[in-house]
Amino acid sequence: MQTVTRPGQSSDQNDASDGVDESALPELEDPDWMHHAREIAQTSFWAVARRLPRLVREAIGVAWATSRRDTVASIGLNIAAGVMTTFGLLATTTVLTELFAAGPTPDRVRAALPALLVAAAAVMAKGGLTIAAGWAQARLVPQINYRVELRMFEATTAVELAAFDDAGFAEEMDRARDRGMREAASIVDNTVNLITGVVGVLATAAAVAVIQPILLPCLLLAAVPEAITAVRIARRQYLNLLARITRRRRMWMLATLMANRHTAAEVRAYQMREFLLGEYRRMMNAETEADLDLVRSQTTTRVFGASVAGLASFAVYAVLGGLLLGGWVALAAAATALLALQTAHSSLGIAVFATNSLYEDALYYQDYRDFLERARGRTRPGGGQPIDGFDVIELDRVSLRYPDTDNPAVDEVSLTVRRGQVIALVGENGSGKTTLAKLIAGLYQPTSGTIRWDGADTAELDPQLLGSHVAVMTQDWWKFPFTAGQNILIGRHDRPANGPGPSMEDAARAAAAHDMVLELPYGYDTLLDREFKNGHDLSGGQWQRLVAARSLYRDARLLVCDEPSAALDARAEHAMFQHLRRHPDRLIVLITHRLANVRHADQIYVMREGRLVQQGNHEDLMAQDGLYRELFDLQAAGYLAESPPAPVQRSS
Repeated sequence: MQTVTRPGQSSDQNDASDGVDESALPELEDPDWMHHAREIAQTSFWAVARRLPRLVREAIGVAWATSRRDTVASIGLNIAAGVMTTFGLLATTTVLTELFAAGPTPDRVRAALPALLVAAAAVMAKGGLTIAAGWAQARLVPQINYRVELRMFEATTAVELAAFDDAGFAEEMDRARDRGMREAASIVDNTVNLITGVVGVLATAAAVAVIQPILLPCLLLAAVPEAITAVRIARRQYLNLLARITRRRRMWMLATLMANRHTAAEVRAYQMREFLLGEYRRMMNAETEADLDLVRSQTTTRVFGASVAGLASFAVYAVLGGLLLGGWVALAAAATALLALQTAHSSLGIAVFATNSLYEDALYYQDYRDFLERARGRTRPGGGQPIDGFDVIELDRVSLRYPDTDNPAVDEVSLTVRRGQVIALVGENGSGKTTLAKLIAGLYQPTSGTIRWDGADTAELDPQLLGSHVAVMTQDWWKFPFTAGQNILIGRHDRPANGPGPSMEDAARAAAAHDMVLELPYGYDTLLDREFKNGHDLSGGQWQRLVAARSLYRDARLLVCDEPSAALDARAEHAMFQHLRRHPDRLIVLITHRLANVRHADQIYVMREGRLVQQGNHEDLMAQDGLYRELFDLQAAGYLAESPPAPVQRSS
């Protein structure tokens, strides 16, 4: 942000007349929940209405696939409630006809009593049917949410790891999660509301047509102006929100900076309070003025709409009066028409609002469906050849190129590794070490070349069985909000308590984490998340020990260690590497910039710009005048004692 409060500038100057030069501020990307905002804003109500039949069919299809019983109940009961509306209006006409007839009042009341009972029964039945329809409709929402969310996460957990390196895939996933999933239930809800509104209007029109068909134009004449006004107000509010969204998001960003425990220290250390408050005042002043403008414009629209609606109502009353005077309509029918007018007005408002919402929700729900389709294309099919571990892994001219990159991350690498070895991948940042390790582990499929486990192409192996033989110990871990014990056990969550492999405590001891865990308030039962009651947090080094214990508990044939000691102190680091060297029954792939830890590796592979440039053990590589020796000497120089500086000669 480029507008800064300068020293000596009075805060009193920040009145509502101060403008915000948003053209001088960097443009922000549209958030996922506003992805279709401009498309919606540029679409007329009538264009939306033309697409309604397809949207309604799609929404009913979603509901039908979720629960046929509740779908039939929610729609059928609303239709039945509409029929009761028709019966109620017809019965009301009979009641009024009897009451307005000539004769003694007691006789008229007795004559109207049967029709009055029918009208009361229709009202009661409509109320009961509406409640039952609402119950069925409410039941659909959680069922649809459950089904949609489960399908989403079944897809995200099944796609290949490389999919998350695709920016387009990640963008679609965020869009589908942030709003697309929520709109599945909304399109069904709005469709039922639309049907309810339309049924209400049709039921009212049917009653008026039976009573006196000539009153139907009067019904439309009175209802249309208010419907148009509602549409215009909603559209104006949406366009106003769209025009202000960048400023509102800047306000949200500033609010997050000023009320966040993670930023509190730096805000105080750099004395940013006045700067942040000054920026927020400017945005808030402009936002308040925009709110006032919206209120003024909506009020103008409401006044105009109310005036037109008033004229329409006056015209209806005039027409009814003329029909009464001309003997075309009975007084009871005219009175019923007025009641029908109020009922139709309410139903029409429901239908108009549901139409607007349904169109918008359907666009975002389509994002969700598009993502599921894309995810299916990035998911390896199940099955394949079974595999029971490995002895030899071969890479034959293997390359991998990430999406939207010009150069390959791994470029035609060939090597052979065996179970029982400790191999190290060495190189500068961006040389392809981590990518190569993931290729060896079968986490990535190469874009060219072949990876074989005991002679079998990994592309033809069962991905689930292949993954069961791999464990990863990384510097980039996620703080799972589980207990300390669960954070270890999820390394092999399906292992029986007495199954083969190390116990939870054995794995923790091997990672130098056991004593640390026992010092926690509840030991292995301590919840590691401060957002929960009695939650606790760990330091970076403590978390890394716990992550290491999880990897060791997995007890896999292949263990990838990517900077596993980056946050460890010297003692914990020494204990970890001592443990790794004592287990020759697995293949250990070690990635680290601390070259002292790779001296005992059986083979060291040196990477540069995705290519394998050197390989051998430590002694062989130090005997060569290559990249490995250069990097090792640079690190070793930092541990050598420097010569004391020469004394400074002072002139006498």
